[in-house]
Amino acid sequence: MPQGRPPSHLPAHTPSHPASHHAEHHFQSTETVRDIVIGMSDGLTVPFALAAGLSGAHVQTSVVVLAGLAEIAAGCIAMGLGGYLAARTDAEHYENELQREVDETREVPDEEAAEVARVFQGWGLTDQQIEPIVAAITSDEKRWIDFMMKFELGLEEPDPRRAIRSAATIGFSYVAGGLIPLAPYFFVQDLNTALIASVSVTLSALGVFGAIKARFTGIHLARGAGQTVLIGVWPQPPPS
Repeated sequence: MPQGRPPSHLPAHTPSHPASHHAEHHFQSTETVRDIVIGMSDGLTVPFALAAGLSGAHVQTSVVVLAGLAEIAAGCIAMGLGGYLAARTDAEHYENELQREVDETREVPDEEAAEVARVFQGWGLTDQQIEPIVAAITSDEKRWIDFMMKFELGLEEPDPRRAIRSAATIGFSYVAGGLIPLAPYFFVQDLNTALIASVSVTLSALGVFGAIKARFTGIHLARGAGQTVLIGVWPQPPPS
């Protein structure tokens, strides 16, 4: 075989390629999307039901508009306040559990270390594999507490600005959704015509909203749109 040439079954030159980087794309704004869904879905349906009911009572369109705007304002405040309180409750719950874990790691460290070991036992690791891992985790108090919060209690530290952001997102989404079924009454004087137009734009908005929601949540667009429209038009039971 001639010197300086590779065997015939091997390529003459093997280029050096850097290891390909696998980029994972995960949606990170699930809480914001959830707030938009809550606000927009209620905003589309509740003012529409009020406007439709008043249309059936044959009142003037100005009455429908005024009542609808009043309901949107009240709903915006109520929904925003509910989002704020829910987020604050989550934050307070996390803070209470965090303080409890701090106290337990200092007062009963052996029991807390055993709980760390039980987490890894649930993952199928042997005692020999677990022992150095537990020692590494418990050697640092902050790392130890963070591990217990996440893997024992399943709690993630909430964003301190979450409550305000949630209230604003839900409130503005409610207003945006509520103005859609009410919009025809601004421009059409005949109640029956305005009601038909309100039904059309509300169903269309529900479909578009469902498709957008499906785009973010990863389900088929048509399925998301259909589910949202169906839920929006399905008669709800009266409150008990």
